[in-house]
Amino acid sequence: MAPEVGINQPTLSRWLREARLIPGMTKKSGSSKAIVHPQRPQDWSPEEKLRVVVESTGLTDEELGAFLRKEGLHQAPLDEWTATVRSSLSVRKGSKRVSAESKRIRELERELRRKEKALAEAAALLILKKKPRRSGGTRTTTRNRGTEDDFESDR
Repeated sequence: MAPEVGINQPTLSRWLREARLIPGMTKKSGSSKAIVHPQRPQDWSPEEKLRVVVESTGLTDEELGAFLRKEGLHQAPLDEWTATVRSSLSVRKGSKRVSAESKRIRELERELRRKEKALAEAAALLILKKKPRRSGGTRTTTRNRGTEDDFESDR
């Protein structure tokens, strides 16, 4: 069962031992009745939910159906709890590394946006500096304007 769940066998064994110490978590030897939970499955304690997830792992469909009837539980909550256990275990493995990497990525993206803005501003200034004014504004170069008569008289 340990490889299927992704939890080490000693950890699973320790959880089972601890679950047996909790009142109401052990099966009564002479009784074949369902375990009576005083609450709805949504209100079960995390320990109860974990016990059900661990015990249900590796069961065939028929065994799982019998187990769910015995526990008074439907398949949907069990699937939800199993997904929660798996996701919480996978997050803990590299949570610090992921957050450090994502922080670094955000810093680099922020720096990239800042530099792109500066580059766009510099490009706009260069374009404005090179662009001739065609709207009738003053020219940057001076040119002698003369009439054709002035040119003929110089000859």
